[in-house]
Amino acid sequence: MFLDIQYYIKIAVWAVIQALRVFLYLYSRETSGSDLHRIIDLLAVPAYLPTLAGQPWSLFTYMVLHENIWHILFNMLWLYWFGRIFLQYLTQRQLLATYLLGGLAGGLVYIFAYNVFPVFGPVLAESYALGASASVMAIVTAIAFYVPDYTISLLLIGRVRILYLAIALFVFDFFMIPSGNAGGHIAHIGGALFGVVLVKLVWRKSFRSSLRFTNPFAGIFDSIFGKRSRKSGDEQPQSRPLTDDEYNRQRAENQRRIDVILEKISRGGYESLTREEKEILFRSSKKS
Repeated sequence: MFLDIQYYIKIAVWAVIQALRVFLYLYSRETSGSDLHRIIDLLAVPAYLPTLAGQPWSLFTYMVLHENIWHILFNMLWLYWFGRIFLQYLTQRQLLATYLLGGLAGGLVYIFAYNVFPVFGPVLAESYALGASASVMAIVTAIAFYVPDYTISLLLIGRVRILYLAIALFVFDFFMIPSGNAGGHIAHIGGALFGVVLVKLVWRKSFRSSLRFTNPFAGIFDSIFGKRSRKSGDEQPQSRPLTDDEYNRQRAENQRRIDVILEKISRGGYESLTREEKEILFRSSKKS
């Protein structure tokens, strides 16, 4: 549902911008370009802090704003491809949170870079960022680091792990900073870094368990990004070591559930599994 809503929002915003371009051209040809850019600048996120203070909403509206048809097309395709992979293992709520906060992180890194590095000084007051690329990069890197062994087929290359693809995109953005659209590439890097931090500090148990004792915001992170609460029958934290009988009984029960899932795959394929069954199979593969 989230993916569908995002497509509709992006297409609607793009269509409105294009319609405004036409009407402004028809009614005021000499000033149509400047009028349209003033409207876009209200929705795009500015790097100049005084301007940002006057339009704080732009930290979120910039994520759905696209001027170029190819820009919106590529962002929607990447969101569709990796959003589908994301939802095989995680929830709609986690996808929404990753998209919004990943885009916010990308925007903040962009603003920080433009206010810190001297090369951007001459253009600081006129610099704006727009597009969903930072949000999409957060989703790409988050799921790539969450299931690093997941592979996809690429034309002329063959099967490749999505982890390698995410790393390649990050390296590409870094080296392309001096080549034009520096703000866009920096925002991509900010979104990508957020995705990595999200997986390493929030979704991985070993990090989350230590985070609860050292970070007062850990509970907030878990409520936003945490996995669904376990249902009856799922593994529960143990307050004492298992006896041999308990361990063997639990192992046999887990194996029985895996056998049922594998039999279901043989009859109807992987897509016939419920999300809970996919998670059980994924956890089992990580233990083996």
